[in-house]
Amino acid sequence: MLFMCHQMAMKKEAEQKLKAEELRRAQGAATDIPIIWILGGPGCGKGTQCAKIVEKYGFTHLSSGDLLRNEVASGSDKGRKLQAIMASGGLVSNEEVLSLLNDAIVRSKGNSKGFLIDGYPREKNQGVEFEIRVAPADLALYFDCSEETMLKRIMARAAAAAVQRADDNEKTIRQRLKTFKNNTNDILELYNEKTLTINAERDVDDIFLEVCQAIDCVLKKKAKQVAAQC
Repeated sequence: MLFMCHQMAMKKEAEQKLKAEELRRAQGAATDIPIIWILGGPGCGKGTQCAKIVEKYGFTHLSSGDLLRNEVASGSDKGRKLQAIMASGGLVSNEEVLSLLNDAIVRSKGNSKGFLIDGYPREKNQGVEFEIRVAPADLALYFDCSEETMLKRIMARAAAAAVQRADDNEKTIRQRLKTFKNNTNDILELYNEKTLTINAERDVDDIFLEVCQAIDCVLKKKAKQVAAQC
């Protein structure tokens, strides 16, 4: 019993040290360059807008899904652990996702002009943890699209795919969209002051013009903050 208690205490201490180290690294990771959350349901067109932002501003596009897949593909110890969780049908903890995001930001800081955090946070608590563990977000861009428009786009994309997914049916997609909407409403309420809601049912270039105006505003604020520190 004493041995088990000692092992548990050591494990807890190791976890606390890891959190402290990540926080220390995060505090200097991205305070001087923009961090922008990219929010929007499946089929809203945020992927297209992210590509245009990267091309124009040289920002780094980080997707939690891509980071997970890349870690698994790397064959690392962490990757094998994540693969086992996903293979068993389990959900990867927010702790693991945050760790991957923070590491990616730290690695890219010297070469990046800003970060696009795509599809994250998915829940209100994830946003709170991100800002504690990684860095405060400067802006949240929410690409607002009706359920019917997103459903139509997803179904069209699924029909054109070479491999058909079992969950690409109207009933399942509507449930995914409902869950997304409920979670997003909580995020938008909590981060109302830093969120710009964009009508994503317009022409791609018209949407991007509004995106650029918002990003340009953030860049100006960042430049003033840096100048004030000199």
